[in-house]
Amino acid sequence: MNHKLTAIPLGGLGEFGMNMMAYEFDDHVVIVDCGVMFPDAELLGVDIVIPDLSYVRENRDRVRAILLTHAHEDHIGGLPYLLEEVDAPVYGTPFTLALARSKLLEHDLAESADLREMRPREPFQVGPFRVEFIHLTHSTIESGALALTTPLGTVIHTGDFKFDPTPPDQQVSDLHTLADYGRRGVLALFSDSTNVERPGLTPSERAVSERLTHILSEAQGRVLISCFATSLHRLQIVADLAHRHGRRLCFVGRSMFQNSEIAIEMGRLQVPPGLLVPPQDLRKLPRNQVAIVLSGSQGEPMSAMARVAVAGHRWVTVEPGDEVVLSARVIPGNEKAIFRMLDHLYRRGAHVHYHDGSQPPVHVSGHGSAEELKLMLNLVRPKYFVPMHGEYRQLWRHLELAKGLAAVSQEIFLIESGDVLEFDEQGARRAGHVPVGRICIDGGTLDEVEEVILKERRHISADGIVIPILAINEHTGLLEIQPEIVSRGFVPLDEARELVESARQVILRTIEKSNLEEVSDWGVIKEKIRADLKRYIVKETSRRPLIMPVILEL
Repeated sequence: MNHKLTAIPLGGLGEFGMNMMAYEFDDHVVIVDCGVMFPDAELLGVDIVIPDLSYVRENRDRVRAILLTHAHEDHIGGLPYLLEEVDAPVYGTPFTLALARSKLLEHDLAESADLREMRPREPFQVGPFRVEFIHLTHSTIESGALALTTPLGTVIHTGDFKFDPTPPDQQVSDLHTLADYGRRGVLALFSDSTNVERPGLTPSERAVSERLTHILSEAQGRVLISCFATSLHRLQIVADLAHRHGRRLCFVGRSMFQNSEIAIEMGRLQVPPGLLVPPQDLRKLPRNQVAIVLSGSQGEPMSAMARVAVAGHRWVTVEPGDEVVLSARVIPGNEKAIFRMLDHLYRRGAHVHYHDGSQPPVHVSGHGSAEELKLMLNLVRPKYFVPMHGEYRQLWRHLELAKGLAAVSQEIFLIESGDVLEFDEQGARRAGHVPVGRICIDGGTLDEVEEVILKERRHISADGIVIPILAINEHTGLLEIQPEIVSRGFVPLDEARELVESARQVILRTIEKSNLEEVSDWGVIKEKIRADLKRYIVKETSRRPLIMPVILEL
C-alpha cells in the first residue's frame, strides 16, 4: 500500500495567530492546536477571529484527536468552536487542559469534552500516530513540541519555544529527546518562526527579575504590572518579589484572576498564605504596600489596565508617583491603543516602564531568536523543513536561515495557510490547496466571513444598522447637542419614538458615568456606548443591529 502523510496548515502560516495544523495519515487526521487572532481596527464589532473550519467540517469523521502544544490564546482560543464541529478527544498537559476546560465551561461543552492528559516522555498512540510530548520552555508553563511518528517517519511540530537555560520553574527544555529523534531520523520539522528576525539568543525569563526588583524596592506608591494572563513565569516572579518587599498582591481583570486562581489551585503558582488581597480591599492598604497585576497589556478598550488608565476602574486607581509596568511586547496592530493608554498613565503622574529597549528589560520574549532556531534545526536534523508561525517575511527569513545549515538534508518548503504538503516513499511535494479563511466571532454568535465587508452586509441585512451620532467638545468633554440616532434596516424610527428616546437616555447615562478622560478617548467611549446600547436594544427588541457610534469633535 502506498501510504501518504499530509500536512495542512489551516491557520498561522503567513499570519500571526489562529495557529492550527492538520496532519493526515491515510484515513486518520490529528489536529494540532486551534487558536484565535485578535481583531484589528478594521474588524468593526468583532471580538475574536478563528480559522475557517470548513475543511475540518468536511472531514470530521476522520479526526481522531486534537493535540494542544500550550495554553496561549493563539493556540487554544478556538477550541470551543472546533469541538462544536468534531467529536474527538483533546490531549494537553494538565495546565493547558485546565485553561481549556475554563473556556469550554463558558460554552457549555466542559461536560461533553473528552480531555486527556499527556506528559513528557510518555508516548501514546492515536491511530497510526505515535505521539510524544517534548517539554520546551516558553512564556507559559507546560509548553512543548510534539513528535508524531508514523510508518513513513517522524514529524516534529515545535509549537512556540525558546531554549531558556534558567526558567523560573527550573524545567529546562528537553534537548536530549530532540537530539535522540535527530539521531534516529526525522522526516520533517515544522518550526516556530516568530523571532527569526532577532539575532542571537532570547534572554531568559529571569532577566526581568532585576528590573522588577529595582522598581519594587524603590517604589514610593503602588506598583501596577500588566502582562499576559497566561504568563505564569512572570506572575511567579512578581509574587516572589511582592512577598520579598513586603507588598500585598492583587490580581485584577477577569482572565488574570481566573488563570491565577487555576494555577494556584494546581500548585503551579506558589503564593504564600496571606499575600493575596481582593481588589475591593485595596483602598484599605497603604499605597506603598501593594503590588497589582492586571490584564490588558495590549490596550484593549474595556480591559482592566485600559480602564485604570482613564480612571474608570471600580477598585484600582493610579496616582502621581505610582509605578506602572507594561511587561509584554507590543503585538503588531495594537500600537495605537497601547501608546494611547500609556499617554493616559503619564497624564496621571505615573512612572511608566515598558519594553522600549532599556536594559535590564521589563519584558523578554517567549520565542527563540535566530541562534535558537538554528539549534533546533541542528538538533533535529530533519530531512525536510517547513517554517511556521509568522507572517510571510518571517517564514521566508527562516527558510533562508535554514539554507545556510547542513542540518536539512533535502528540501525546504515555504507554505502558507491552506497549502497541502504531501509526503510518501518517493519524497515530498505540494499537493494543492484547501479552503482557509477567517471566522469572525461577534457577541457570542458564529458568523463566517471571507472579507469584513461581507460580514457587515449580512449583519445589516439581518438586523440593520444603528448609528448614534454625538457632538462632543474636545476641550470640555461635554455634549454640544443631544445625541442623534440614525437607523437603516432596523426599525422605522418615526414609529418607535419611545425606543429612540430610551436609547438616547442610555447614551446620556453612559457619558454621565464616564469621566473626562474616557469621554475624550474616542476608542474607549465608542466601545462603552456600543456595549451599553447593544445590551439595551437586544433586551428590548431581541435583535442585534450593527452599532457604529460616530463622534464629531467640536
